[in-house]
Amino acid sequence: MQPGDLFTAARQCLGADDPARKLELTHFHARTFREGRLPIEAHSTAEPIDEPGRPCRPQLIEPRRLPQRGLGTAEGRAALIHAIAHIEFNAVNLAWDAVYRFRGMPDAYYADWVGVADDEARHFAMLNHRLGELGHGYGDFDAHNGLWEMAVITAGSCLQRMALVPRVLEARGLDVTPGMIQRLRKVGDHATADILEIILQEEVAHVAAGSRWFSWCCAESGLEPQATFAGLIDTHMRGSLRGPFNNDARALAGFTVSELAHLGTLAA
Repeated sequence: MQPGDLFTAARQCLGADDPARKLELTHFHARTFREGRLPIEAHSTAEPIDEPGRPCRPQLIEPRRLPQRGLGTAEGRAALIHAIAHIEFNAVNLAWDAVYRFRGMPDAYYADWVGVADDEARHFAMLNHRLGELGHGYGDFDAHNGLWEMAVITAGSCLQRMALVPRVLEARGLDVTPGMIQRLRKVGDHATADILEIILQEEVAHVAAGSRWFSWCCAESGLEPQATFAGLIDTHMRGSLRGPFNNDARALAGFTVSELAHLGTLAA
């Protein structure tokens, strides 16, 4: 199991298609890295990765084809938990891909994204355990591939990756999770709500890592962050984002007052 360097470890985690194995490798390599036993090979190069390792289920379909289910039934709550678990599973791959794909970054960058991968694996495990309590497991419901599709789009630019994955797609979770928690508590599903409380708190730090390294990439390229972020939204998100926004959580995650004001003008 012990690879020679961090990038080999990241590639191993990305390639694992069994969820349990991916989580096992993630926790092992994250711990080994924290202990200083996974060196960063400064002059190594990344190989192209079209798709990460994933199980044959869930079936991946277009987002518009996913059925809408209410939270009034156990089946509906299981479908919601499954959707969030799928996001967390993808987030494990995205964090390791951020480590593997982008070379020559400061050591602190790799420390941030290894830590994110470790957290996301734990989040997935909590949600999958909750699915089991409701008589389901990961793969029982269809899902979509939007997060990884954005990883492919941003594969050639760390700046774009930090802007569009943590600060757009993952930041959406900061906006919608409080409402989900409230609805779950209303129907008496406090066990799931408690898990989402933990995830929400920790996802703020993950989005903040995206903000931090987006600003770093902008500084390295001589770009103004807010204008650059707005331009990327125009290019890749058709100039709009779904609102409303959780401004308090986004501020904690590194969005400036002026950025939040601008986001308010883009809300679809």
